[in-house]
Amino acid sequence: MEKIAIETEFIKLDALLKYASLVGTGGEAKYVIGEGLVRVNGEVCTMRGKKIRPGDTVTFDRFELEVVQA
Repeated sequence: MEKIAIETEFIKLDALLKYASLVGTGGEAKYVIGEGLVRVNGEVCTMRGKKIRPGDTVTFDRFELEVVQA
């Protein structure tokens, strides 16, 4: 599991995927989230604006991220 540090209170799911370089564009993030390919805390999430906070885990493809406070 890779740790991703954020300096803000939260980051939106689509922005996190771009920030972690799991997708190349916002359009790609929108697609993979909309198709149900992303899990937040073990549950499929189709809301690209979902607020991800420190302590949350995000899984996409073979990558698992843990969000931590910087």
